[in-house]
Amino acid sequence: MHLRSLRSIVSTVLLFALFFTKCTAESTHTNNWAVLISTSRFWFNYRHIANVLGIYRSVKRLGIPDDQIILMLADDIACNPRNMFPASVFGNADRALDLYGDDIQVDYRGYEVTVESFIRLLTGRVPENTPVSKRLLTNENSNILIYMTGHGGDEFIKFQDAEDLSAHDIADALEQMHQHKRFNEILFIADTCQANSLYKHIYTPNILAVGSSEVGTSSLSHHADTDIGVAVIDRFTFYNLEFLETRVDIKSRLTLKDLFDSYDVNLIKSQPGVRTDLFHRDLSQVLITDFFGNVRDIELNAYENVSFLQESSPENKLTVFSPANDTGIVYPRATSSNTQNDTAELLTSSSILGDSKIHKFSPFLALLTVFLFPVLLLRSKR
Repeated sequence: MHLRSLRSIVSTVLLFALFFTKCTAESTHTNNWAVLISTSRFWFNYRHIANVLGIYRSVKRLGIPDDQIILMLADDIACNPRNMFPASVFGNADRALDLYGDDIQVDYRGYEVTVESFIRLLTGRVPENTPVSKRLLTNENSNILIYMTGHGGDEFIKFQDAEDLSAHDIADALEQMHQHKRFNEILFIADTCQANSLYKHIYTPNILAVGSSEVGTSSLSHHADTDIGVAVIDRFTFYNLEFLETRVDIKSRLTLKDLFDSYDVNLIKSQPGVRTDLFHRDLSQVLITDFFGNVRDIELNAYENVSFLQESSPENKLTVFSPANDTGIVYPRATSSNTQNDTAELLTSSSILGDSKIHKFSPFLALLTVFLFPVLLLRSKR
């Protein structure tokens, strides 16, 4: 009798544990960052800047703000004298969208884009006078998208046609990031010839790596614009952007498995690769927005009873930007009383500011377990 009761208790506890695990199996990150880099320069590499600007536009649309995007490019295309569409960059021959636009924020441009600056950015070893806009201010709760495009070969990618970044350099930089708790998870994507060789030596956990082409093969351009006179985008990036722009929004439940399953070798004309052995989550459970977006769990009713905040001046207001666009939601700041200070602490600690992640089911499960377990224990003693 006692054995049967004990089995009943154990089974119940295990069921609760499984349910709790399912509720919290999603990524535990609280903020998203993107490091986007075109490593080439010169007019005939037009497509590489279009590649990186296409990804830049997508992650901004999906909610990652400019202050959490590090954009590195030679920036010698938009105002190039050969460009018959000045101050513009297009990734499609119909020229429906100017990727350069009016609101692009380039953090590293021209000859600032070097192997050294890239490694220093990732590892956080930048000079003391480096402005905030050129720093990767991540922590152990950050999910980071690293996207690289340019010319490469077996285990290297060229920078500005002057120096090489090796696969060993990439692996060591990522390990340093891990040692200094600079990320939760990383999605590393490379669109270059022989791109799959760039992640060959990575040995750091919680990194998912994707390449556009296997060793010995090229990553090909998609199409050219006859007016511009050069290819305007690469195939691998083109089909990634097509998926992101037509099927993914900030509320999307599509996963990285859905994205990777969409890869068609007959369209891409190269063999993409995905390295998953260092990544701890099943790709069917990893939302695309875990890396390309900025979606967080928010306990909305935390603000229901906040009615005593003062709105006397602009200085007393806190603006939180909506992931969907650049319009701000203005929350009034608390003033100096103790009660108001408590409310200010509530505002600044909430997940809407990216400092924590609130799980709606966890308190319920905890209370249910506390009340149910003694009942089962008493029942077993009868």
